[in-house]
Amino acid sequence: MKIERFKVEEWFNKYEYWAKYDLADTCVDSLSINELLEITGKSEDFVAEVFSRKLNYGDIHGSQRLKNAIAALYKNQSSENITVTHGTIGANQLVMLSLIEPNDKVVSIIPTYQQHYSIPKSFGAKVEIYRLKEENNWLPDLDELEKLVGNDTKIICMNNPNNPTGSIIPDDMLYEIAEIAKKSDAYILCDEVYRGLKHDGNPISLSVADIYEKGISTASASKVFSLAGLRLGWIVANDEIIKRVNSQREYNTISVGILDDYFATLAIENKDKIISRNIEKIRFGKQILTDWLKKEEIVSCVVPQGGTTAFVKYNKDIPSEILCAKLQGETGVMILPGTAFEYENYLRIGYGNNFEELKTALEIFSTWLRK
Repeated sequence: MKIERFKVEEWFNKYEYWAKYDLADTCVDSLSINELLEITGKSEDFVAEVFSRKLNYGDIHGSQRLKNAIAALYKNQSSENITVTHGTIGANQLVMLSLIEPNDKVVSIIPTYQQHYSIPKSFGAKVEIYRLKEENNWLPDLDELEKLVGNDTKIICMNNPNNPTGSIIPDDMLYEIAEIAKKSDAYILCDEVYRGLKHDGNPISLSVADIYEKGISTASASKVFSLAGLRLGWIVANDEIIKRVNSQREYNTISVGILDDYFATLAIENKDKIISRNIEKIRFGKQILTDWLKKEEIVSCVVPQGGTTAFVKYNKDIPSEILCAKLQGETGVMILPGTAFEYENYLRIGYGNNFEELKTALEIFSTWLRK
């Protein structure tokens, strides 16, 4: 099976290990196990109990306790509507393996994680791209989207909150997208890995799985819970979809790690504490970013409403890959080029951690741009 180069991950593989200032990171100040246990109020006796466990296979589709905790993140879901995966990246791939066949029409809303269009294309699907526009605040024009979806679409792929722009689809618009999908009896695969990091109001935005029978939510412990090292994600969907996914899943997962399951359960059961911690950090980092944007004339940005990243446009006649490579080579500042998301003259900047480093790196970037 031929598949396109995964641009985001290849860039990280090439540049991250020697970056002095990493502005490409998308996590919120990752938790250590000690910090997780402190937040959740666990004692040293608990730690001894955990580390005395035998490292056998865990519950095949995820422990009941974990699935109960995940279900509580949604309005209308039960543990039977959930299967646990190796991160959101594993969840997205499993959904596509289960539902997409050659010649199926897939509509992918970009910018987004490259899985959402490159994997279907590798299966022989007919992938139609819908490009979000900055002038629309990175939200879809529903008339345009409906024309593209038509009556022959098998699945719509999207992510909300959006990576890299930080836009969040308003509730009424999400309902309208579900109605568009319903007309062609299409699935909606919504990568909701940043759901829980809405900056204002209720941090947990509406899930497509809660409003549409054929809506599929994928997410993980990585971003919202600052536990990317656990490599644990999930799929939430109706019974029929979960059954099909689990048939595929038996071929590539067996189970997630027993300790990953255990620590993710602790985090999700204490979601209010961890999300509150992370929203505070994100707001702090976002203020640093917006203060920089106000005084830096060469760049502009629609201020993100959720997640941990901003999609920054720059006014320089230089391709984004060349700009990012030169910037890091000369200053040590790592930023992700917009071409990793199929957009030129844009950069993705993460602002969720290392705030002194964020300030310093943005100032270095400004000085470098002016030179």
